[in-house]
Order: sequence, then C-alpha cells, then structure tokens
Amino acid sequence: MVITLYQHDIVWAQPEENRRRVAAAMAATPSGSDIFVVPETFTTGFGDHMASLAEAADGPTLMWARQMAMEHQMLFVGTWIVREGGRCYNRMHWVFPDGTYGHYDKAHTFRPSGEHDQISRGTERTVFEYRGWRIKPAVCYDLRFPKWLRNDGMNYDLLLVCANWPASRREAWGTLLKARAIENLCYVAGCNRTGTDGVGGEYSGDSAIIDYKGLPIATANGTTPLSAPLDTERLGAFRQKWPLYLDFD
Repeated sequence: MVITLYQHDIVWAQPEENRRRVAAAMAATPSGSDIFVVPETFTTGFGDHMASLAEAADGPTLMWARQMAMEHQMLFVGTWIVREGGRCYNRMHWVFPDGTYGHYDKAHTFRPSGEHDQISRGTERTVFEYRGWRIKPAVCYDLRFPKWLRNDGMNYDLLLVCANWPASRREAWGTLLKARAIENLCYVAGCNRTGTDGVGGEYSGDSAIIDYKGLPIATANGTTPLSAPLDTERLGAFRQKWPLYLDFD
C-alpha cells in the first residue's frame, strides 16, 4: 500500500482556499497512491478561531472530501472542526473511494493553547480497515499519550497522525513518532503542517513515515506531497520474530 502525506501550508481561516489547494495537490499526486493525508484542522488552521468556523457534521468539507476521494480513488484523511449536539469536536475523518466515511474525535485537546476550553474531547478508541490494513487514527497531542495508543493484541498495523505541531517542539514530534512505532510494532505516518499561522506561530512540517523499527522511510521537504510504500508482509514477519507484544502489561 502507498501512502501520501501533504505537508500543507494552511491559509489562516480560509476553508475554501485551503480546500482548493488540497484539491490541486491531490490532482498532482502520481497514480498508485492509496491514501492521501492532510494536517490537523487543514481548512482553518489551529487557534482560538476554530470554534467560530465549525461546520455541521455533514457540512461542506465532508461533501468536498467525498467528492475528492471518489474522483481520485484514494482514501482521504484529515481533521476539521465539527459542531454537533451543541458541542465542537476536532474530528478526524477518513473518506473511502466509494464515498462512505468514518471519524474519530480528538481525545486529548491541547490544554496549554486553550483548545480544551472550546473543543470537546472524544472518548472512543477507534481502528478502521482499508485494503487489508488496520489503521489507528490519532490527532496531534494524542501522540504524547502512549497508553491511549497502546497496540494491545496487535489490533492495528498503521498509526496515522494528523497534526499542527509547532517548530519550537519539533524534536519532541520526531522522537514521539519513532517511539510510538517501536513500542507498538507498527508503521507510523505523521502529517504536520508547515508555514506560519495567523498569530505568528511557525511550523517546520517534519512530516514522516516511520517503520516498525523506528526507522524513517521518508521525510517531507516543503509542501511537495510525500509518498512511500508500506509492506504488510515485512511487518508480519518482524512481529513473528519479535513478539514483544506478548509481554505488554
């Protein structure tokens, strides 16, 4: 399976323009990619303005994402803010090439930025399947919580992380991606934004695809989409040789 990460330089608070840029990047992605991933809150950027730009659960970005997934025959993955039942959620969506979809609500809202004051926490652990792969969704700050992401029973093969992780903490980002891969015996793909946000925050991107040994398969450069193959047979062989999960507490 081939995964593509688009290290999007998000335009602050302009959903339509951001959707246009992502659509262009998808159109330019070489054929053969199975999954196309964008950063956290790719339509708005991450900040105090998010709740004011929240969409209905079946709003314009979901309708657009369904169109993109069907047109390009790729699984589309990204987060945007959804208002549902009087609450807002930082919701990670995965949209299949047939237009069906699922979602995961970010469980760990980022307290230091005040996200927890405007965005409600999700409570459900989720794994979904696509083309024989079991995929665990996570959003940015979730990456810091190994118990939440623990791969008990080897029930997932790929940890997929959408993020707005600032350049000031880039070492933590890279280290945690590798740590989650090593301890969970899985591939990890982390898609982060790049550029500068509307309040001066800087993002270095550093999107990466990491193998089950914690070794980088590919790392992003600028806003050029990054693609790499994943091999389920090699993953299975490694787990068989090193069944470390049998000793999980």
